[in-house]
Amino acid sequence: MASAAEKQPTGLRFFLYGFVILWLILAAFPFLWTLWGSFKVELDFFSKADWTNALSGARTVAEYGTAFTGTGYEGAWVQEEFWKAAINTAIVCFFVVCTSLTIGTLGGYALSRSGFRYTFWLLILALIFRALPPTTLVSGYLLPFFEWNLWGILPTTIIVLVAINQPFTLWMLHSFFQKIPKDLDESAMVDGCTRFQAFRHVIIPVMWPGVITTGLFSFLLAYNDFAVTAMLLSKENQTMVPKIASFLGTTQTEGNVMFAVASVVSATAPLFVLVMIFQRQIVSGLTAGAVKG
Repeated sequence: MASAAEKQPTGLRFFLYGFVILWLILAAFPFLWTLWGSFKVELDFFSKADWTNALSGARTVAEYGTAFTGTGYEGAWVQEEFWKAAINTAIVCFFVVCTSLTIGTLGGYALSRSGFRYTFWLLILALIFRALPPTTLVSGYLLPFFEWNLWGILPTTIIVLVAINQPFTLWMLHSFFQKIPKDLDESAMVDGCTRFQAFRHVIIPVMWPGVITTGLFSFLLAYNDFAVTAMLLSKENQTMVPKIASFLGTTQTEGNVMFAVASVVSATAPLFVLVMIFQRQIVSGLTAGAVKG
């Protein structure tokens, strides 16, 4: 029998393929253009006289004898020590994800198996808390952090990001746990498992795609955050996004803008790799429980 794709009219298939290709080009163009420009000098990539200089690299050739240069990356990573911001980002993301998933899995499982009426109101309260602007929440932490001399360091930022991220993590994991039949818990406990053993050895293996999906979203929240990290971290402890913004704040110095461009590419590339590695788990997690059988 002919497949569904073969049954489609040829014109429709070409239209669909063309649309997908066009969409991919438009979606990838900003990153590819930034990647290309990161190997140029500022007078080429931001040329007002002739935009084709960004393609030919006329000023880059004049200064370095080649159409491509890694000066932007060298200046950002070595001169401006962007590597410190990368390490700080890795530390913040690691602890935010681990803490959020630990609390979220235990809390989401408990709420999904609870028969008390207050479960619904706890989830609504968490949703209201998550809907508040992050800057509103951060302002409540500033005074005690200043009084206790805790402002500017990574642990304070991790605490606040976990507090902001936890309601979303709780809601997402709670919805995943609700898709898992309670019969699995009961069968494990009939076989001699405690509630926690049933959770650890039976439920979590089934929930693994959902945990990975939720962990990825938690990682992205911490990785891309600007408002919280900019307000709570000192200049010495900046993560990548505030560090990039600091480059853009000194545009009067030639070369700093290219430091920002190179840093943007450096910060974006790991996200592509991460999504490519976990794409199957992400799809499985987002579609978990959609079809019951």
